[in-house]
Amino acid sequence: MKHVVVIGGGTGTFTVLSALKKYPLHLSAVVSMADDGGSTGILRDELGVLPPGDIRQCLVALSKSDRYMRKLMNYRFSNGGLKGHSFGNLFLSALEKTTGSFDKAVEKASEVLRLEGEVIPATLDKVQLVAYLKNGKAIRGQSKIHNSNLRELRKMALKPQARANPKAVAAIREANLVVIAPGDVYSSLIPNLLVSSISRAIARTKAKKVYVCNLMTKEGHTDGYTVADFVSLIERNVKSKLDYVIVNKEKPSAQILKLYAREGEHTVKNGRFRNGKYILENLINKKFPKPQKGDSVKRTLIRHDPEKLGQIIAGILGKTGE
Repeated sequence: MKHVVVIGGGTGTFTVLSALKKYPLHLSAVVSMADDGGSTGILRDELGVLPPGDIRQCLVALSKSDRYMRKLMNYRFSNGGLKGHSFGNLFLSALEKTTGSFDKAVEKASEVLRLEGEVIPATLDKVQLVAYLKNGKAIRGQSKIHNSNLRELRKMALKPQARANPKAVAAIREANLVVIAPGDVYSSLIPNLLVSSISRAIARTKAKKVYVCNLMTKEGHTDGYTVADFVSLIERNVKSKLDYVIVNKEKPSAQILKLYAREGEHTVKNGRFRNGKYILENLINKKFPKPQKGDSVKRTLIRHDPEKLGQIIAGILGKTGE
């Protein structure tokens, strides 16, 4: 059975895992541990636990449990003292406290949810994401960075310097394919690559490396970025060339684009591609996510179609000759 490792955090990783789940593959999700916003941030501050939010999403994506159990993990309280918290976040935090280890907590949750594959925290260290600007200012914390202007960004770092989870490094070494998921590059994706042993493992792996390019830019982070700009940023951080880049060529509806334009966000421009590593397809998901009660986080409306994404990645796997 071929082994696919998906690297990222947030909705993009959930989408890629959902896309590949129906194929006969061994799936591993390596997940960022820098999240400190919303329910996750409160639990980190009040309980001293590692961030459960992105891990929870990946567990749900790979779960074989019935629909009710998956719905329960994503259930978000809409009032009272637990307002804004999801059951899954509380469950993982309680498991961490009772087992004494976040790694064991994820293992136990995986058993309960009957996982097809594995979810691996990128690091088990308590870290903070820091953005250093050219004017000498430092922005500390993933949620603050997510909402800040990074146009004058000098560098990103994790403080303290993170040690890689050995399970994550081993999974990358053993993979047939490494997929770098779409998402907020500076607040969700790069935190994985700042764990030096992980970026080094990606650079050295014999597996083909695939990047699913973002559909939209983000104001203050990737304004005016083309596909080539995103690719260059990823390749600089993994210190290695990508083998394939999956690119959307379809335009969302004008009505939705207007909503995004109000936030200063626009479709990623494709530009001209001179080699065969770029795969262009219509990838817009026509189904919109339903808002959840008690959720204070703004959710994206323009997302990748998981069925089409799965077909493309499965096709790439067929070319690997493994």
